[in-house]
Amino acid sequence: MNESTDIRRAGPDDAKLILTMIRELAGYQDEGEYITVTVDQWRELLGRDDVIVLVAERAGEAMGYVSALRRPQLWSGEDILALDDLYVREQYRDGGIGRALMFELARHALPEGLTISWGMRPENVDGQRFYARLGATFRPKVVAAWPVASYSSAISR
Repeated sequence: MNESTDIRRAGPDDAKLILTMIRELAGYQDEGEYITVTVDQWRELLGRDDVIVLVAERAGEAMGYVSALRRPQLWSGEDILALDDLYVREQYRDGGIGRALMFELARHALPEGLTISWGMRPENVDGQRFYARLGATFRPKVVAAWPVASYSSAISR
């Protein structure tokens, strides 16, 4: 039986589900120790207009999600959608769910002509192929992070 996939915007009541999938993704990327957000924080985030999380479901079962944050791009003065995560649960991969989630995110961006932008690891060759098939362009860039422990000790000298 070929059941349809529904994609909907997540709301505050989905906080536990979203956090569960974020933990799955972080575990897959061997980065679980970096997840410090709580269900209550996600409940608040999902109530914000600038936080967009779309969930793909089939027969009530969550298959994956895409998350993005609407934010200003300071050089242009225009808003963009900064894609944070695209995640499809392992048993649903290679079934078009990621593509469907990206297209639904694009439907959110289209009315205002928002560019969707994101980063990924250089070694994520499969991801690069996937995004290239969607028509994404790539610009090499190094992403830097300045953790609080580093800058607080530097400025307190």
